[in-house]
Order: sequence, then C-alpha cells, then structure tokens
Amino acid sequence: MRPSTGHMLVSGDDALAHRLAAELRDVYRQQVTLLVPPSRSSPGLPADSGAPSGGRALALLGRVSAGIVRTGGNRAAADGEGGRPNEMPVLETHDPDDDALREAGVETAQALALVHENDETNIRAALTARRLNPRLRLVIRLYNRKLGQHLEELLDQAAVLAVPGMAADDIDSSTTVLSDADTAAPALAATAVTGTSKIVQADGLLLRAAERPPPGSGGLAEPGLCTLALLSSTSSDPGGVEGSEDSGSAGPLLLPDDRAVAAAPRRGRIVLEAVTGPEAGPGSRLSGPALPFRELFSRRVRWSFAGVATAVAALAVASWLTGGGHPLHAAYITLLDLFAINDPAVDGETDRQILQLLTGLVGLLLLPLLVAAVLEALSSFRSATALRRPPRGLAGHVVLLGLGKIGTRVLGRLREIGIPVVCVENDPEARGVALARRLRVPVIIGDVTQEGVLDAARIHRAHALLALTSSDTTNLEAALYARSIASDLRVALRLYDDDFATAVYRTLRAAHPGALTRSRSVTSLSAPAFAGAMMGRQVLGAISVERRVLLFAALEVAELPRLEGHTIAEARRPGMWRVLALDMAAPGDRRPDLSAAPPDDGAEHTSGLLFDLHPGHLLRPGDRVVVAATRRGLAELLGHRTR
Repeated sequence: MRPSTGHMLVSGDDALAHRLAAELRDVYRQQVTLLVPPSRSSPGLPADSGAPSGGRALALLGRVSAGIVRTGGNRAAADGEGGRPNEMPVLETHDPDDDALREAGVETAQALALVHENDETNIRAALTARRLNPRLRLVIRLYNRKLGQHLEELLDQAAVLAVPGMAADDIDSSTTVLSDADTAAPALAATAVTGTSKIVQADGLLLRAAERPPPGSGGLAEPGLCTLALLSSTSSDPGGVEGSEDSGSAGPLLLPDDRAVAAAPRRGRIVLEAVTGPEAGPGSRLSGPALPFRELFSRRVRWSFAGVATAVAALAVASWLTGGGHPLHAAYITLLDLFAINDPAVDGETDRQILQLLTGLVGLLLLPLLVAAVLEALSSFRSATALRRPPRGLAGHVVLLGLGKIGTRVLGRLREIGIPVVCVENDPEARGVALARRLRVPVIIGDVTQEGVLDAARIHRAHALLALTSSDTTNLEAALYARSIASDLRVALRLYDDDFATAVYRTLRAAHPGALTRSRSVTSLSAPAFAGAMMGRQVLGAISVERRVLLFAALEVAELPRLEGHTIAEARRPGMWRVLALDMAAPGDRRPDLSAAPPDDGAEHTSGLLFDLHPGHLLRPGDRVVVAATRRGLAELLGHRTR
C-alpha cells in the first residue's frame, strides 16, 4: 500500500515510538506509518513462533492505544467525529536508511519523528530525510541540547538551500530537537506540586487543567485563569478518570462563554491555572546568595556566644554602677579586662578587683569558644562548596530520588518554580550532583533502600516524594517506606513496565485512599510533546476532558482572518476556540517555540504572556496569541480541513 500525501512517519526502537504513533492517530487523527526494528526472539515471543511481520509492534501499539483511550476517553469520537481510527501500517527495518524511508513514503510525508535511543541513528536518518524531502517537518530525539541547537540550524539551512528562491520564512519546514527528559520534566514537576500531569508548557510557564467542584457543593471553587470546560459529571475519581460515560448527563461543554458558565451552576468545571511554588516559610529556605548564620554555627555555639555576651554586658553594668563615670567608659574598661590587656587593679577597691577577676575568667572561657566557632565555620564553608545537608526544621519540601537524566531535569524545573527540594542519590558522580551543588540544593548520598536515608531527607515532613531512579523495585520500596511514615504523602513513581505500574497504582490507591499516588512512565509523559512538535511548532500540547480533547497552540495573528482585526471578545467562538493569552514580547525577541524549556543560561526567565486580556483589545497583524481550541476549531482557524 502506497502511503498517501501528508501522512506522518514515526521511526523508533522503544516504547516512545509506539506511544507517539498512538498519540498521533488517536488524539490528532493523523495517518501514521510506524518504522520499527524487526521482531527479535524474547521470552514472550520465540524466534520460531511464526508471527507475521510487525505482529509484535501491532500488539504493543494496540495496548498503548487502549491505554490512551482509557485515560482520555473515546478519542475517536472527539469533537463529534465518529468512526474508528485508520489502521496503522508498520514497516520493519533494521535501520531507517534511504531505502526504508523511501518505502515508507518520506518524499510525500508531512512530518517524520526519529525517536531511536541511539543519537547517531537519529542524526543519520535526519540528514537522509532532509535530502529526500526538503519540506519535511523533522522531530528528532536527542539529549545533548547544544548538539540539538546546531543540528536544527544545519537542517533548516539545508532545507532553504534545497529550494531555490525560497526564504527561510516562506518554506514550510522546520526541525525540532527534543529530549524525552526535557519533555517529561514539566509533567513530573507538576505531579509533585499539584498531583496532576495534565499540564501545558508555554513560555516557561506550567499551565494545568484543574477540576473544580460546582459552587455550593462544599468544595473549594476558586476561579483560575479561565474556564476551559463544563463537566458532565462532578464526581472526583482519585484514579484520574474524569467524567462518566454512562452517567446519563450531558457531555462536557468545551470552551463555554460566560453565559453558559452562569447557566450551569451545578456542573463541575475545568479551569486553567498557572503552576507556582509555595511561598517560602520558616525552615524552607534551601538556597540563597549567602550561607545562613544558623547553618554557619551550630545551636550550641550560638547559645554559648549569647551566654558570654550576656555575662560581659552584666559585668559592664556592674562596673558602671560601682565605679561611676560614663557607661561607655565602663564598657571599655570591661573589654580591656576581658582580653587581659588592662593593668591589674592591685591598689583598687575590692569591688573593682572582684569585677576584674570575673571578667578575666569570662575571657578565659571565650578563647575555646572562639576556636570552636572558627572550626565550625570552616567545616560549614567546606560543606557549602561540596554538598549541603537538609536544614534543621525543613518542612513542605519535595524529596527527589535519583539524579540521573530525568531527575536532573526535574530538579532544575522544580527550582525554577521555587519548590524546595531535597535529593537522594546513590552515586556521588551522578549527572545531577553538579547541578544540585550549583543550585545549593541539599543532597543525601546513599542507597535509598537503606534504613535512615529517607529519614535524613526529612521524609516525615515532606510535601511529596518523586521516585525517579532507574530501578522499578527501588522506586516501589521507597514509596512503600514513605507511605509507612506519612500515609497522606503525595507520591509519584517512575515505573517502566505498564502492567506493573497499573498493579502498583491500584494497590496503593486501595491501601491509602486518602493519599494521592501517581505512577508515571517517561514515554507516556513525553509522547504528547513529540506529537505536538510533529503537528507544528504552533501546537503546545493537548489535554483530555472526559471523552474530548482540547489543543493549545501559539498562533501568529497575521493572515488569520478570524483573529486579525477583531477584538478578544469578537475572536472568541464558544465550543471551538478561545484566545487565552497575548505574547507581549517584541517580534524580534520572541522565542520560536513557546513549548520548549527556557534556555539553561543561568539567567532568570520571565514569561512574556499576558493572560488577563481586556475583551476590547484589538488583535493586530504583528501579535502572537495562545489559544485553546478543539481539533475542528484549530483546523478552521488555520484554514485546514479535518481528515
């Protein structure tokens, strides 16, 4: 079967490829061809089993697709469209070389995702694909950020030169380099802060879709940035399933106007919120420009200094009362006696002699105290240049287990939004230890399965636990131990095997119904970002609302007749699209991809998005806006036809 024009290709050798293909097919309703390595013998499928070509890939794809449908509802019926998704062709190939890409139809394809674990394979295939189709949209999986930036520039320049007479702004091609660690980090950080991974990243901001109970139901119904949807069911399932398919109530109402919201006081709603960190309270300060005084000296040394200072003050007052004169002169004489540099009061009065002896005794006590303070200060500064320990009295923090590829990105994201973190890592040479040292984040070096390690991280006073090590059993053991200490602790586990993750999640939820537990896989969290990049840089992400899907996109107002020249109120179409924010940055300073993480250049990034828009604000050709839309609504805005 020859692929049709405008289809999409996904080439990979792990679960991310299958989950990405299912996301494109079930959420965005795209025709996808999957390129996977040939089936190899495994305990679950012997080499001589006689399975047809692509059988294992199709079986895995079916499981992943079923998981997506269970999470987000019947995506095939989204936006009022019926029917089953198109069958997905699967092409088995050892390497996505010239012949394999031609057979898959790369010359007429709209986009290609290269998500192999080997960076060299992805780069080689990207160079081949760009030569075969200069207009192809490329999404490449790479962990190295600097190499990814150079590769983007190289491939885009190659595309421009391959089409004579076409400018870089006119050619319909783009190259996006993503890392599964970068794309999963915002969702994992949001899970630790808010307990949900339904988030969209826009210009460094984390936006989440939060369910709110109807007013008057006894729950907290404070408004967010805006109302995205009215729910058909107000029940809250800790498993994360929104709505009910057989409740008999009306379906969810997406992007309602103010009148529709006011007319449905008994329906729950989905509101858009910005994810921010908690305000720093006593004992929660984990970083700063200077070393805190209480961390520089121990409590015993501080109390000793206070006692000596009180004794000196009392002696100075006594000297003033007995000897008369000015109080400052009495204090000066007392200090001279304290440091043993005053003349002995041999011919002085008895009161003066006694005070001098007492002052000299205090001076003798001061000497060892000064030595102890100096030693403690040196030790504290040595620790500050190495790894910090959790401060005394720390509470409300996030305990992060594992500072590998994923943990490093999550640590950076949590600190960007001001969340106090304590890390636990077994390897002192791990990738994220240097970042933790630079951010002055406390790190416990030790095996998390050993007794006392989590206690040292103040797990009993923590707000959440993020278990992100590379071992499923280690993450599970840590979660169970943390649950035994704090039964209401928010826990998120990184688990690789889907069946194992489902079993663990259901058991923990049943054992601790009052606590929030989430099991996450990096592939499930990063696939939506890769899918959004394949749809174009304007797509920031997708969020499911019961059985339907909302897309978030950054659009240039120019040449969009339904936005250009209209006010915010006029540009809104209930049930189809809504303008959420306006990019206030100058056109030359705008980031080309708002869904990408802020640059890691050490500078503080400030978002240029303005959400509180006046209804009468006029949209001009040079503006860029962030919109929420259904799939049909976004296609209508862009002037496309839905498939």
